[in-house]
Amino acid sequence: MGKETGRAHHDMGGAAKYMCETVDTEPHDLTDFDREVDALRQLLSAKQLMTVDELRRGIEAIPEAEYHRLSYYQRWIRSITDNLLRRGVLTEAELRAALEAP
Repeated sequence: MGKETGRAHHDMGGAAKYMCETVDTEPHDLTDFDREVDALRQLLSAKQLMTVDELRRGIEAIPEAEYHRLSYYQRWIRSITDNLLRRGVLTEAELRAALEAP
């Protein structure tokens, strides 16, 4: 939880330190990565391998420094990966092999 507000680091709504920052409200295009992560989340949900609540809980569990460094969909893929590892759907060895593949 944040020292000053009693909030967790991911709960930034109305926090004074973010109030002066301009919010970009213009529509923006999703990248291929963004679309692929969202498609993966939808597929995992359809296969009942991960719920939206698990996704959110995983995002909120990302350590503060990493949370602020990652983009929106990078947080999603981090949460998805952690959930799949926790459930045993994916092993660390399989993940490592996939990341090392060309």
